[in-house]
Amino acid sequence: MVGNNHYSGEIPPSFCNLNHLHILHLSDNSLSGMLPQCLGNSSALEIFMLNNNSFNGSIPNQFFPTAESSLKMVDLSYNQLQGKVPRSIANCTLLEFFNLGNNQMSDIFPSWLGTLPALSVLILRSNGFHGMIGKSATNHDFPKLCIIDLSNNDFSGKLPSNYLENWNSMKFVDKSEQTYFVVSSPSDSSCGYAFLYSITTFTKGVELDYFGTPYLLRLIDFSSNRFEGEIPAGIIGNLRALRSLNLSNNALTGHIPSSLGNLTALESLDLSQNHLSGRIPGNLAQLNFLAYFNVSHNHLWGPIPLGQQFDTFLEDSYQGNSGLCGNPLSKKCESSISLPLSIFEEDEDSGFQIELDWYVVLPGAISGLIVGVVAGNFWTSKNDEWFVETISRSKKPRGTRARRGHRN
Repeated sequence: MVGNNHYSGEIPPSFCNLNHLHILHLSDNSLSGMLPQCLGNSSALEIFMLNNNSFNGSIPNQFFPTAESSLKMVDLSYNQLQGKVPRSIANCTLLEFFNLGNNQMSDIFPSWLGTLPALSVLILRSNGFHGMIGKSATNHDFPKLCIIDLSNNDFSGKLPSNYLENWNSMKFVDKSEQTYFVVSSPSDSSCGYAFLYSITTFTKGVELDYFGTPYLLRLIDFSSNRFEGEIPAGIIGNLRALRSLNLSNNALTGHIPSSLGNLTALESLDLSQNHLSGRIPGNLAQLNFLAYFNVSHNHLWGPIPLGQQFDTFLEDSYQGNSGLCGNPLSKKCESSISLPLSIFEEDEDSGFQIELDWYVVLPGAISGLIVGVVAGNFWTSKNDEWFVETISRSKKPRGTRARRGHRN
């Protein structure tokens, strides 16, 4: 079955008799109605693509077989599906790609998907998912996850640190020569195929369509939710293979972690429209591949880092932060006392950041100078009094002391 035709209407009942179907590819049509439960009857089904249609209603739980499934790719994005994610999908232990983006689903985060050992891509963007994500059940959830997009939902609470800590495929840069993510048939299969992962995501400030998703792409998009609290500094800094990180349009507080400077493969970083405060860490200027950077509409202050990629970012990247100064803003930085960069960096262990600026250091220096002058004058005055008294005593007649000691 091939997509991108002009099929319309509902899926006919005759599809229920296709018990040995390997590939069902009906994307980019005008199909409508509810998804037939019988579509999950074929235990041989490996590729299931019904994206970009007009299907509605819920996804039947019978859609995925109760026994182990052969499914590797499921794409139901860009429909009008509602309800919850069927728990029976946990039987699909070979599943690599799962896309429910741009529907009307209403559910909590499907944490039980973390048991799927091969899942590389999870896209739930633009739905009605809600609630706190909470802690992972084990230390091995989502072991192969490379791309996760939860944007434009109603998730709340703190960022899921426990999950982030488990995502080992985002920690190491893969040296593989594979160009794209591909789902393919086994070498001994009678039905040969190779399907590229196709995703749509918002990165580098624009919505991008990846008809072939680069194999080295490591992406986290939690934007446009209600996440709050601080960015987990030590954990996020370990995801060294990340290419795109989008935490924009949430309610995050605290400082921008200097550990983001460890993400040497990072190409896109969007922290805009939060409540972040403090300085922009200077070591972010060392990210040689950073092509997009946005921290607009926060509460940041201090000088914008200079050098390398930061010399290419426009004023839009920083607007809405009245305390920022320096290029490319028209607001110039006041003269400051030069201090080592390490003074301004965050202490990752304690979460405490020492922040010194000219309006903190300079008054202190002036105060110290005033105290020094006053103290100097005080001691000078005391010394003068002692000196005068000593000289006065030395000038008294010697006879006076002799008369006090004379006896008749």
